[in-house]
Amino acid sequence: MTDHLAPPADWRATYRLQLTADFTFADAIEVVPYLRDLGISHLYLSPILEAVAGSTHGYDGTDPTRVSEERGGEDALRSLAAAAQAAGLGILLDIVPNHLAASDETPWWKDEAERPRSFDFDPETGWYRRFFDIDGLAGLRQEDPEVFDRSHAKVLELVADGVVQGLRIDHPDGLVDPAGYLHRLHDRAQVPIWVEKILHPGEALRPWPVAGTVGYEFAIEATALFVDPAGEATITSAYQDLTGDQRPFEQVAAEAKREQLAGPFRRELDRLVALAPDVGADLLAEAIVAFPIYRTYVEPTTGLVTNADQAAVASSGAPERLARRLVLDERGHDELVTRFQQTTAPVVAKGVEDTAFYRSVRLLALNEVGGDPTRFSLPVDAFHAACRDRAARSPFGLLAATTHDTKRSADSRARIGALAGMAEDFDLHVRRWYELSDDLVGEDGPDPTERWFLFQSLLGSWPITLDRLDDFLVKAMREAKVRTTWADPDEAHEAAVLQFVRDLLERPAFTADFLPFAEAVANAGEWASVGQVLLRATTPGVCDVFQGDEDWFLSVVDPDNRRPQDWERRQLLLDRVRSGAEPTRATAKLHVLHHALALRARRPAPFAEAHTPLDAGRATVAFLRGDADDVLVVVPLRHEPEARLAIPPGTWHDALHGGERALPAEVSVAEVTGPLRVGLWERLG
Repeated sequence: MTDHLAPPADWRATYRLQLTADFTFADAIEVVPYLRDLGISHLYLSPILEAVAGSTHGYDGTDPTRVSEERGGEDALRSLAAAAQAAGLGILLDIVPNHLAASDETPWWKDEAERPRSFDFDPETGWYRRFFDIDGLAGLRQEDPEVFDRSHAKVLELVADGVVQGLRIDHPDGLVDPAGYLHRLHDRAQVPIWVEKILHPGEALRPWPVAGTVGYEFAIEATALFVDPAGEATITSAYQDLTGDQRPFEQVAAEAKREQLAGPFRRELDRLVALAPDVGADLLAEAIVAFPIYRTYVEPTTGLVTNADQAAVASSGAPERLARRLVLDERGHDELVTRFQQTTAPVVAKGVEDTAFYRSVRLLALNEVGGDPTRFSLPVDAFHAACRDRAARSPFGLLAATTHDTKRSADSRARIGALAGMAEDFDLHVRRWYELSDDLVGEDGPDPTERWFLFQSLLGSWPITLDRLDDFLVKAMREAKVRTTWADPDEAHEAAVLQFVRDLLERPAFTADFLPFAEAVANAGEWASVGQVLLRATTPGVCDVFQGDEDWFLSVVDPDNRRPQDWERRQLLLDRVRSGAEPTRATAKLHVLHHALALRARRPAPFAEAHTPLDAGRATVAFLRGDADDVLVVVPLRHEPEARLAIPPGTWHDALHGGERALPAEVSVAEVTGPLRVGLWERLG
């Protein structure tokens, strides 16, 4: 990222608000003072343009030239922007350039003459590019400057009027030319841009004119960092013994992708076959199945093919005649190149994240968007390397924990991840739970893998109401597509699983064993959560907070994560934190976030400068921020009583608890972490 693309240093922390007909712009105005006091610098708004009536997310847009009336209309949006600016906050806006609803509610779709001009639509065959496998969402032709201008006129007006200070781009991987689109948008908007780009572990963001990604890679790293590698063998053995599933994750993922190509994406595969009949369906499908990343970014119009593109195509095992076309060694196949690139991404998303992640479930904390469940844990050195890479490449990239797309909230992932540090205990308990529930399964009840999934999900989200759990389990079973699917639901099986849960929770022998262990898991998970919050607020990047996640937030996959928030409770907790009260279990997470953001506001310079790792052993993350080593961060991952670290000696202020101390050149981790088991210090001299 070049300097002219960097946001100003006041991009400190974003706060995602999910706007709906029930939480409108006017409602958002009411929480602005709370977010200001929390330390947020920018509201991060879900899509605000017109969408399908009743939409709870806004990603099914209908008219990009108008602000959503259900959410309050344009005047109310401008009032929100004014209120935010009066409080010192800006706005980051989520926009959806890839698609609109294929519905009569969408004027450009309803007009049959307009449809092929605006959409990637073939009038002769009726074929159109979809968002993933959703027939109700049709791809826009953003490569056409006229379509770009019309679909971005309102957004660019809001930017020009100072209503919006930054843009978040949803699913750029669906576009014909993501790089060209982003350059055009950057040139026109002249505000920072973040992209929802899913990077596989080790994959670098392309050199686009953006501030960074929306931060899924940080969420993955922070979760795996706290997973104790010593627990892998025990958990793997228990999983294989109790479920009978000994398949490598890669095999499960490949099978799921093949199923997607044979079913929901058959029409996309058929289109590729029509463009490369000499290659054929089987070889095309296998190249897509084996593709190692979401997509390549070959540009047929400019001839650009990067080393990363060539490596990805080679890794896929595509036959030579196909590989040569995909990397432009053999020209004349531009549409094949484009369509292939647009197909790999949704097949990975639906095959891996929305199928395999629900089938191969050894440790659910690792089954997250952009994650690799085969990487059980992340060493401290690897985490530091990722941080230093971000500092060099995208120092203002967002750092996410929970998003509207994550499979479960960061706090739930932290609890499940904590099982690795208590693997022997988990092994004993989970085997007992299978024994206690064998007689409850019945003919249509959960299979062994579904029971494992249920037990880990309960530990991650306890306490959870039955209605929320019911919705989650039905979605999880249908996503797994083993016994029931969205297209062909097995309602008898679903009902039997939900009844199994009720019978299980009413069995005293189970609850007597489950509840004390769930409390122990919660305690361990909370330690990890607090540490992850401090890392998100202090490592290179912009801290992103999903609505409600500043407090303890135990959610599962959408729509559960979009449920209404108790703003009054959060305000009371924040008032307690700001009053100087000592942190409690209820306020620990909020306390750390608020004080870390306060330090960033008070001393922004170090957080835009160096990230210097400190050696504190294999179980503690410690580092200095700033070219002058002005900020010290210490986060133990596991208890290691003898851990020590060398620091710059001098007078330091405890940013989490107050008070000054003269610290020597070497200290124990215990000396600088305190009651919250993490430490944040600023050097005074």
